[in-house]
Amino acid sequence: MDFVERLQVLSRKIGQISGNLITEEATKTALVLPFLNSVLGYDVFDPTEVVPEFTADTGIKKGEKVDYALMKDGEVQILIECKKYGDNLNTKHSGQLFRYFSVTKARVAILTNGSVYQFYTDLDAPNKMDEKPFLTLDLEDIDEHIVPEVKKLTKSSFDVESIVGAAGELKYLNQIKKLLAEQFLAPEEEFVKFFASRVYDGVLTPKVKAQFMEITPKAIKQFLNDSINARLKSAIGGEVKAPLTEDKADTSVTSETQTDSEKSKVVTTAEELEGYNIIKAILRQRVAVSRIVARDTQSYFGILLDDNNRKPIARLHFNAKQKYIGLFDADKNETRHPIESVDDIFGFSEQLQAAINFYL
Repeated sequence: MDFVERLQVLSRKIGQISGNLITEEATKTALVLPFLNSVLGYDVFDPTEVVPEFTADTGIKKGEKVDYALMKDGEVQILIECKKYGDNLNTKHSGQLFRYFSVTKARVAILTNGSVYQFYTDLDAPNKMDEKPFLTLDLEDIDEHIVPEVKKLTKSSFDVESIVGAAGELKYLNQIKKLLAEQFLAPEEEFVKFFASRVYDGVLTPKVKAQFMEITPKAIKQFLNDSINARLKSAIGGEVKAPLTEDKADTSVTSETQTDSEKSKVVTTAEELEGYNIIKAILRQRVAVSRIVARDTQSYFGILLDDNNRKPIARLHFNAKQKYIGLFDADKNETRHPIESVDDIFGFSEQLQAAINFYL
């Protein structure tokens, strides 16, 4: 398997066993060690390569340990601190890494909960670990843009100077992306003023500013939706076809299959795909995007977890003038909610995430 395939295998494994990862040790055994071994290429059974419970005299606290140290030629290259799967990673968790960083020759440190891997180096001050990671890998939502950078950390490709050299750009690139995401969701006044001042010729009075505070988020959403549609049309040559088909039913999930003639009548619209992408964006923090699958029918556009018709998430009823989104309760009963446009789906984020919880 190539590097990307090894990442994907581990990503799928998380979805299969996440419910059993209730301790830090279980997380290490089931996720972290396979990541070190199959993804990064280190022999976890060779103490000259991987040292568990690594101890060094920090001069501040005695007897402290970090979970793993990756070695090369007898020198520490990477320090790793592990937390339980599902734990939020923050600065308080990186305290031991911070102290050990200054007393070893390591230039890279990793903080992980088995799913999310935060990579640190010493960009801000030599031999002092930065407070913010220069790279974050989420195995349940793999960003293809950072895969080449993670690959540089593998045993066969490890080059500390190359890694640190690229870290500066990655750190600020990721921070800008995060900032943009925050502004898209809840734009600040200065962000709104930037656009308003370029399209509005008059004085930006409080009333005008308030108006642009409403207009700007709408414009951003429409721009993103237009971009998604343009990419979809480009990818399929301007014609939108049904990606999959779903069992036909009205308000309950059945196991009946459609005939070939029924499948041939299914037409998936750009609006349905747009709604599908919005639902994936809402749920990507709860489950891997690859687990959210679409099936289309003549009656509705269905969205399932794990491509399983016993795990319905939502249905989009876009075939009539009045649009509806169908949401499910714990008993898989569907309730339809009228919406004016696909953007209204964002207003059902809590209900969609609740639907996922029924199956986790």
